[in-house]
Amino acid sequence: MPVEPSATRPDRSAPADRPELPARPESSGPSAPGADPAVRGPGRGLRGRGRGRVRGLRGLVPDAGAVAVAGALVAAAVVIGGAIEREHGTLRVHWPPYYAELEPHLGPGTPAALLVAAAVLGYGPALAARLPWRRLLAAAWGASMAWIWSLALVDGWHRGVENQLTSAYEYLQEVDRFGDVGAALRTFTDHILLHSPDNWVPHVAGHPPAAVLTFVGLDRVGLGGGPWASAWVITVGSSAAAAVLVALRALTGEELARRAAPFLVLAPTAVWVGVSADGYFTAVAAWALALLALSARTGERAIRAPRTAALGAGLLFGLTCYLSYGLTLCALLGLTVLALSRTLRPLPWVLAGVAAVAAVFTLAGFNWWEGYQLLTERYYQGAARIRPYSYWVWANLACAVTAVGPAVVAGTRRALVAGTAAGRRAAALLRERHAVGAPRSEGHRSRDRLAVLVLAALLTIAVADLSGMSKAETERIWLPFLTWLLPAAVLLPHRGARYWLAAQAATALAVNHLLLTGW
Repeated sequence: MPVEPSATRPDRSAPADRPELPARPESSGPSAPGADPAVRGPGRGLRGRGRGRVRGLRGLVPDAGAVAVAGALVAAAVVIGGAIEREHGTLRVHWPPYYAELEPHLGPGTPAALLVAAAVLGYGPALAARLPWRRLLAAAWGASMAWIWSLALVDGWHRGVENQLTSAYEYLQEVDRFGDVGAALRTFTDHILLHSPDNWVPHVAGHPPAAVLTFVGLDRVGLGGGPWASAWVITVGSSAAAAVLVALRALTGEELARRAAPFLVLAPTAVWVGVSADGYFTAVAAWALALLALSARTGERAIRAPRTAALGAGLLFGLTCYLSYGLTLCALLGLTVLALSRTLRPLPWVLAGVAAVAAVFTLAGFNWWEGYQLLTERYYQGAARIRPYSYWVWANLACAVTAVGPAVVAGTRRALVAGTAAGRRAAALLRERHAVGAPRSEGHRSRDRLAVLVLAALLTIAVADLSGMSKAETERIWLPFLTWLLPAAVLLPHRGARYWLAAQAATALAVNHLLLTGW
């Protein structure tokens, strides 16, 4: 399969914020090497620009087709899901496929959300290209936080923030039962099943104890209650934008990371980061992968303390596994990071960090494997018992494409094309033991690495989907995986980046104003 032209050739349109190149000497005649195509002969420059437009249109048509297919998937999930729920009531969501109600509304966060979107659209790409790296990380974190807060406040303070994590299903309902943390951990698995005495509320029963212990810890330091819990989730969750930037810079280079920054900020996933605990889980997993990517850098790009970074990555990976059972699938992303870095040197330190976290919880009395087995039983004691796998196995994907937005859908299509072409080149090299065709530039290799990372996230989502342990609510449950699809938008032509960015913001605003989400 041929690689898309826009994905294999450098973008010939210079960004508006790039310094102009010095004018070519007038003595450069039509035959001079490197002369401007516009002066090489009558009509040649115009023909070149025409060919560029044709190539751009050829890339745009399949991009638009991918978005159209995603839109059709969403429409089918809404129509078919609505019919199933009205007739049988087995989906257990009010407005399938989303855990939400159709309720168009405005709120105090509406003006703020529009202002943040306009500011990022107007200044985000230029600032991402020019800011010093550390300031860019801080700016991405801050802008992401502003975007998430404004979207959460569209539902109002009480509904969108204060009471979001205090419902009968949430972790805060069980904080008072952890007066003796040691005793609670030793008996944690005794209360997972529905028929067990004093069974945990759904979210506590459905996760390892690190999730609820986070909110217990906030309560112990005087930050108890819904508003502080929501503030914690949004503050930590929004840092995932900076974590992904760190990983992208280490794996693909600074240019692609900078171009990804605005898309990481204005992501529709922000609707569910504010406010669900899965936003907090997302950030922990993202920083684990970012530290792993840093620890795997070699040569001149190596950091000063790679072993410390690898150990930190392991500790965060371990915490991730004790925040949510399903996030063990992040190991697929971790292996991809090591494969792209072409080294296994961080692995012993990473495993040591994971083992340390596991040892702490095990010695405290919690058996992770026993907890997972009981969770599986509890899962099918509840709504999952009647939710049809035949619907959710594809309707989950409709939730996913909504959460990532149209730009990421189109970019993921390009990642599939680039990944297929890269696989064929690798196969040719293995067969012939030497490069076939012209060598690829560093920019093209960076795009290939980005495509591989995106495809790894896609594979992780596919495994989670086929497992049957993700029936509904995947718009929040899959946040730690969906976040790694967001950089796919960078694979789109640079010239139309602002239009795609506007589509991302419009998707988030539409979802938040048309649906009253459960989170």
